[in-house]
Amino acid sequence: MKTKQALNPYMPSWEYVPDAEPHVVGDRVYVYGSHDIFNGLNFCLGDYVCWSAPVNDLGNWRYEGCIYKREQDPAAPRIRLTNGLAAPDMVQGPDGRFYLYYFMGGTKMISVAVCDEPAGKYEFYGYVKYSDGIAIGKKNEPFQFDPGIFMDDDGKLYLYTGFALAGNPILLDGSKPTEHGPMCFELDPSDMLTVLNGPSYIGVAGEKESIGTPYEGHSFLEASSMRKFNGTYYFIYSTMNSHELCYATSDSPVKGFQYGGILVSNGDVGLEGVPDVKHARCNTGNTHGSIIELNGKYFVFYHRHSNRKQSSRQAMAEEIRFEDGKFYQAEMTSCGLNGGPLEGKGSYPSYIACNLYGKKGTRFLSMIKHPKKGCPYLTQDGKDRESGPDQYIANMCDSALAGFKYFDLSETKEISVAIKGRAEGTLYVRTSENGEAIAEISISPSKELREFSSDIHVSGNKEAEGAGASAEGDTNRSDGQQHADCHPLL
Repeated sequence: MKTKQALNPYMPSWEYVPDAEPHVVGDRVYVYGSHDIFNGLNFCLGDYVCWSAPVNDLGNWRYEGCIYKREQDPAAPRIRLTNGLAAPDMVQGPDGRFYLYYFMGGTKMISVAVCDEPAGKYEFYGYVKYSDGIAIGKKNEPFQFDPGIFMDDDGKLYLYTGFALAGNPILLDGSKPTEHGPMCFELDPSDMLTVLNGPSYIGVAGEKESIGTPYEGHSFLEASSMRKFNGTYYFIYSTMNSHELCYATSDSPVKGFQYGGILVSNGDVGLEGVPDVKHARCNTGNTHGSIIELNGKYFVFYHRHSNRKQSSRQAMAEEIRFEDGKFYQAEMTSCGLNGGPLEGKGSYPSYIACNLYGKKGTRFLSMIKHPKKGCPYLTQDGKDRESGPDQYIANMCDSALAGFKYFDLSETKEISVAIKGRAEGTLYVRTSENGEAIAEISISPSKELREFSSDIHVSGNKEAEGAGASAEGDTNRSDGQQHADCHPLL
């Protein structure tokens, strides 16, 4: 039974777990992913952690702790900064144990750890290898990366890997990019390591091969993940656009995949009114994730970016429409796994904003922090930590917009915002980006967090579900200390 509302991001604001692979084990959903640290100099600098939630209470996530440390891998390079633990995936073997497949920078191999429980303390198990004992990645194959592991209904075990961006620094060791899309290896389920067949290519097009096909503009980059629904195989991947997850379908796990469409973009690129990344509804960057089905509903997991750079990524999830074997692109929301709009009462943190941009729009982020000027952004105080939910919107400057989707405002009579900074002007609250203001909140400078309020006026039957806030007046900031939290009140 549901006990808490679900928010996006669905983990605490201090947790940075991108590259999510969700799996249902028993009556819980477990999420396996990389582990960024706040303001990290590179991706994946933390050890693997796991979070889980009851299948019928997706707002109640539990921290399962650190499940695997980088140093447990015998091949772990000495330098962590450039050789972190990247996106893992998990599968339960025929022996009932749980196997974690992962890539570590600097090794070229796909490593495996094992545990008797889905979120216990994993122990190093071995490297995926050919029958001659040589690990995959050591025979001059294209680069092994982002392993997706899949056990079919017939007990056959498949591993999907690949990385296609030529010239990326990750390939400076001489590794070759995957030019023909993702690779597939059939593994021996008796030991979960030994290659029986492969590598082979499954038909998801690389960039050059995509020209003139439905894959054009959405060719394979990385983030391999396989799912099976109603007898059809769904291969989920990140494209060369980086900010989007797409999918392809086949009646075979090893060949014949046809392009299906976009699942989600971390800038809502592809939805109506958002034709390209220049018009994204928030700062964009890479993404990685997959899909689960629960009680006839489908949910797509992905990540967003914070702190004006790519390496502070946070776990997100959305319900996604699935009809007649086709998925329809999900919209980024603040209510993600909630099953409907959030209640228009109580207090909500500003970091659940799903749209956030300034007068000049958004940016595709890099590993170097982008300038603050004219750009609202998500950040937190202090260093990386494991407590203290104080993430907030900073630099909410003139004409900036923060969008929160969705709230049921049918009974809401007042709305307030808690702010500190030099801002002076008016904060307009609207139920659509260009709609009439339903509240106007006058704000003034404050060195301490201070609450400003206004009556709210929703026309008609007051069933508006969208809520956005835009700032006008002397609200420009340059020091990044402006802090905003939203509080709809009854």
